[in-house]
Amino acid sequence: MLELKHITKVYEAGTTQVEALKGIDIAFRENEFVAILGQSGCGKTTLLNIIGGLDRYTSGDLIINGRSTKEYDDRDWDTYRNHSIGFVFQSYNLIPHQSVLANVELALTLSGVSGEERRARAVEALEKVGLGDQLDKAPNQMSGGQMQRVAIARAIVNNPDILLADEPTGALDSETSVQIMNLLQEIAKDKLIIMVTHNPDLASKYATRTVRLLDGRIVGDDNPCTESETSAPVTVKVKEHTSMSFATAMSLSLHNLMTKKARTLLTAFAGSIGIIGIALILSLSHGFQSYINTVQEQTLSSYPLTIEANPVDMSGMLTAMTGAKDDEKETHDLDKVYANTVMYSMLNSMVSSATGQSNNLPAFKEYLEDPDNKIHDYISGIQYTYDMGFAVYTEDPNGTVIKADTTELLQNVMKSMYGGDYTAYFDSMGGFYSGFNVWQELLSGEDGALVSASTQNQYDVIYGSWPQNYNEVVLVVDKNNEISDLTLYALGLESMDDISNAMMQSMSKKQIDTTQESWSYADLCGRDFKLILPSEGYVASGAGYTDISQTSDGLHRLYHSDNVGVPLKIVGIVRPAKGSVTGSTYGAIGYTSALTDYAIEHADNTEIIQKQLADPDVDVFTGSAFPNAATATTDQKVAAAQAYLNKLSVDDRASVYRKYMTTPDDATLDAALTQAMAGFTRDSAKEMADNGIFEASGKTAQQMKDMIDAMDEETFTRFFRPYLRAMLSMQMQQETVKSYSGMTSQEIVSAINAKGISRSQYADVYDNYVASSASGSTYQNNLKKLGYVDKDSPSAINIYASSFENKDRISDCIDDYNADNPDNQISFTDYIGLLMSSITTIINAISYVLIGFVAISLVVSSIMIGIITYISVLERTKEIGILRSIGASKQDISRVFNAETLIEGFTAGVIGILCTLILLIPINLIVHHLTGLPTLSAILPVLGAVLLILISMALTFIAGLIPSGMAAKKDPVVALRTE
Repeated sequence: MLELKHITKVYEAGTTQVEALKGIDIAFRENEFVAILGQSGCGKTTLLNIIGGLDRYTSGDLIINGRSTKEYDDRDWDTYRNHSIGFVFQSYNLIPHQSVLANVELALTLSGVSGEERRARAVEALEKVGLGDQLDKAPNQMSGGQMQRVAIARAIVNNPDILLADEPTGALDSETSVQIMNLLQEIAKDKLIIMVTHNPDLASKYATRTVRLLDGRIVGDDNPCTESETSAPVTVKVKEHTSMSFATAMSLSLHNLMTKKARTLLTAFAGSIGIIGIALILSLSHGFQSYINTVQEQTLSSYPLTIEANPVDMSGMLTAMTGAKDDEKETHDLDKVYANTVMYSMLNSMVSSATGQSNNLPAFKEYLEDPDNKIHDYISGIQYTYDMGFAVYTEDPNGTVIKADTTELLQNVMKSMYGGDYTAYFDSMGGFYSGFNVWQELLSGEDGALVSASTQNQYDVIYGSWPQNYNEVVLVVDKNNEISDLTLYALGLESMDDISNAMMQSMSKKQIDTTQESWSYADLCGRDFKLILPSEGYVASGAGYTDISQTSDGLHRLYHSDNVGVPLKIVGIVRPAKGSVTGSTYGAIGYTSALTDYAIEHADNTEIIQKQLADPDVDVFTGSAFPNAATATTDQKVAAAQAYLNKLSVDDRASVYRKYMTTPDDATLDAALTQAMAGFTRDSAKEMADNGIFEASGKTAQQMKDMIDAMDEETFTRFFRPYLRAMLSMQMQQETVKSYSGMTSQEIVSAINAKGISRSQYADVYDNYVASSASGSTYQNNLKKLGYVDKDSPSAINIYASSFENKDRISDCIDDYNADNPDNQISFTDYIGLLMSSITTIINAISYVLIGFVAISLVVSSIMIGIITYISVLERTKEIGILRSIGASKQDISRVFNAETLIEGFTAGVIGILCTLILLIPINLIVHHLTGLPTLSAILPVLGAVLLILISMALTFIAGLIPSGMAAKKDPVVALRTE
């Protein structure tokens, strides 16, 4: 039951109020065909819109099934229109970009009906109006009568209680009008139809009730409802609120955009320009970053963080060499020319390295082997090296056995050219010349792999294979399959004479023959090498051992002995992979950690090392005890010193006597000191201060005098007794030496022997001569000389990282370790330092700046899409009215246009990504041509592409919020009138 009570409607027209309805009171039965007659402007359509919920009354009440609508909100009105009302308009009001079937289904979509049921009910409704064979036609392909039938089918498809027809035949010819009226009359048998018309003939012929309006008032009703009919109880049906699904909104928007394909594509392309710019920058940045990551991994696999037992301050030396200083630290005024002590600073750095701190590597190795330490999160590999005298030998073209080591070659060349022995120099600068070492240990892999995956990825095996056993090695050539002439010597392909002659020719300013030679892979892999451990070069000789490897014959004997050494075989030749950036191991021979482990174990089992380990007090080379000043008793020192002096010549003995026997003995010195202290006063001490005796203490004469005055007697005596003792000792020694001046060596020896030598003087001779005499051998020195190593005490630790960021984190972990272990501070050498660490930051910064500029175009294009959406709102205003008339809410309308902007944004993003992928083809060709780096390519990451599409959709969505909001706020009555 529908009932209107005292309904008024007042429109505001500027400052004027127009009263369209003036107190309408009327009730309608559930099943009847009501015709509302009246002239144009009498309020017929306004009344129809209020009944249909499209317009709101000013006062009064509209009662639906016994419920007042005064408290209805927007959702209640939307539900009412969708479930209870069906509109049939004079101008049909079909959505032009939807098919006939889709137009009819639309109301069901808002009702939440499933797809299968929705289609079945829509087809049934169309068949009922005689259009069952026109389902897929567009509205503009149909006649006026057919379109009106579609409108009726749409109105009845949701089985509404009320059908509102506004001049349904006003735009039809008479024949079609009769067909439409007959159809409505049939529908009115079980529904309430309210038809607005100005044709009284239609009203009288088809309507069961005629209501006349004039100037906003009802002036006639030929079949009003009785009081009993209006008071009859009504069954109220609870109906769910309507809501348009996002898929429906997408479908409506997509169909609309497809009707304007050209404009849609142009708009999307304009929106894609920003996406293209950002995608290209992102591709280049990602490509460079990928290349840098590769460079980092390969570079850091060649240049690890190196922690040596006795570190060399390479950074300090380089700083000194370059003369670099802290610019912020002002050391002097700029008024003169001052010396910059570059050379002296470098020499001081070298001295500091030689005499400075040593690293406690056993403790640090224990730290590294703890799996719970966070440093393992950043490490890609750890390599321990040992000072075991690793020596590999081969034969040169002359058949001479040589050490396959370019460092020894350099020593020999310098010796032949300039004379002298440079062994000590190369030993002290071993870290600096380590890069010349041909034999290099390959980084081992995980799970027992002899060669790490990162190393294998850097090289292509051009012949043979990677080592599979401890005695197998590989030869590393450069990208042109070449090795240096220094490496040729190490391989035994050139002799020492060849290289020395070449150096002499160079010094004589003569041209050297540079004819390029070549060798087959098989020839190189057929070369013989042998690892001979230092301990294997010693043979028993009397009570000790002799090193026969120091002679050519002895070395030849060792090299050809089947019982000595480890034969090594080159099993493969590798070349840097295409695009590889590593270059530190060209012309090297790579062996595995398995060979190192075998050599350590084998050395431990040699006879001479076992003998030395068994008796730490006896020098295995000489068979005599090690001198030990720290543990020897005074009697032992006296006896050893006497034996030592008896072996010396008269001149050597006199020299020792002058240095140590002229020093007064303790008894004589103590007696003299007691006598001197008896007459030593505070004035005597102040006189010493005035004479500058205490300047070395850093105190002025006056400061010392003040201290003397403040001392009590006990403190005074305790403080000055050592000074007087030293002064007396020096005076007495000078007097004794003076007394021996002019004497011969024999006379000095006889005089001192006659005078007598004290036990303390003999002890001084022992400490300064006997304990450090001869070879200076110690137990530890002997073990080092024999190549014995403790695996818990490496000589160096190489820590590998996969990126500079991880390298920095490793450095941080070492700093934390130093903070926790102040007595075991670790210093290390970072050979590449910050060479490339800032490159990533620079590239990222440039990328961000460029993306910022390009993003402006992206924002501009999004605003443009927002404007296009606003234009679409204006173009689809009537559609907005139609959707509202079938129950679409304001949110549904907003959702439709938001879907349109999302489609535009998605299309723009996809076009941008596709254009970027196409443009990357010539861009990469240009990059490869300009850089010569085939692995440096601009690559658009998949995640980046997806994110850019999402960003495009997000920006267009945001840009479309204002126009979609405007669309939602449009008055449906006004929207329906829009053409």
